[in-house]
Amino acid sequence: MPASISLMLCLPANPLLSISNTKLRSKTTKFITLKTNTWKIRAVIESSFSSSVFGSFHQTVGGQVLPERGCSEKDIVKSKNKKRVFFLDVNPLRYVGSKPSFQSFRHWVSLFFSQVSLTDPVIAVFDGEKCNERRRQLLPSYKAHRRKFFRQPTTSRKFVRSQVGRSQQLIMDVLRKCNVPVIKIEGNEADDVVATLVEQVLQRGYRVVIASPDKDFKQLISENVQIVLPLVELDRWSFYTLKHYVAQYNCDPHSDLSLRCIMGDEVDGVPGIQHLVPGFGRKTALKLLKKHGSLENLLNAAAVRTVGRQYAQEALTKHADYLRRNYEVLALRRDVDVHLQEEWLVERDTCNDSSVLSKFFRSLEDTNKPTPENRSSFSNG
Repeated sequence: MPASISLMLCLPANPLLSISNTKLRSKTTKFITLKTNTWKIRAVIESSFSSSVFGSFHQTVGGQVLPERGCSEKDIVKSKNKKRVFFLDVNPLRYVGSKPSFQSFRHWVSLFFSQVSLTDPVIAVFDGEKCNERRRQLLPSYKAHRRKFFRQPTTSRKFVRSQVGRSQQLIMDVLRKCNVPVIKIEGNEADDVVATLVEQVLQRGYRVVIASPDKDFKQLISENVQIVLPLVELDRWSFYTLKHYVAQYNCDPHSDLSLRCIMGDEVDGVPGIQHLVPGFGRKTALKLLKKHGSLENLLNAAAVRTVGRQYAQEALTKHADYLRRNYEVLALRRDVDVHLQEEWLVERDTCNDSSVLSKFFRSLEDTNKPTPENRSSFSNG
């Protein structure tokens, strides 16, 4: 059921005024500020990336100095005329590395509400139960490393699952009290739910901003779809747009997805073609995609004529099904059975933010306080 939206007028509250957040900065991080007439970027030039869930995204986005590029006045006016709708990908914010963390969620959602989304509509999306099964039927190695978390004796596994379920329910309750509708579709990953709803939001004439560190969302980037990602080194959310993408990769997002299908994705457990044809590397893949535009165009061309050297030609014809399977695994679906509700597009009432988040923070502090029962475990680390 969608969250109820109150239409009472009020000023946005800042839940961070009475809260001191831990600064997560690396001592080896250096910053550079690039200025233009229309936007400013602070990019991480050198950093020792953490092994957290944010790390994989930083490896493709962070550490990249973007050239100075301005937006035309026409683009700026056109963009400003469209209202924004935010999608909050909650699951990555609940973890530090592979460990669940209420503190991580607390920190990033506070910054998100107070500095990013403000009163714009926000739709929170969670992974559904058994969300990876469809892709694992195609590719058993898909996100196989995540199953290690539950490889414990039956009793322990049930306890861990119940704890994760309770923590998820608590976070859902917090979001609903902050007037954020919560979406969770059984058997579907949050990424696919977001991709499906993005299409519906765009059809209504809105702009979309996806709040997530997940690199998979880059395939959705367009003039009207942006990403805002949590940068641990800067301790802030940072926008990543189509202009940034083109400046970084000099291609459109569809080509990026095709490249990942050819080279594979180690983080998601998707093997690349180099495991079958060692000589087929990134340079070859980029050259072919630059000429043909997409994986499907490349495979169709290779089926009827020579598109490259003999080893590349044989790889593309012999392993076409292998590459198409990778595409089916890595491409976000747009056909999830979920339908956009009008009340999800209403300006978010922020009146509850301060009280709800403060109460949530206090409950976390009380939980973490040493007690006679757990004092010894704290003292022993």
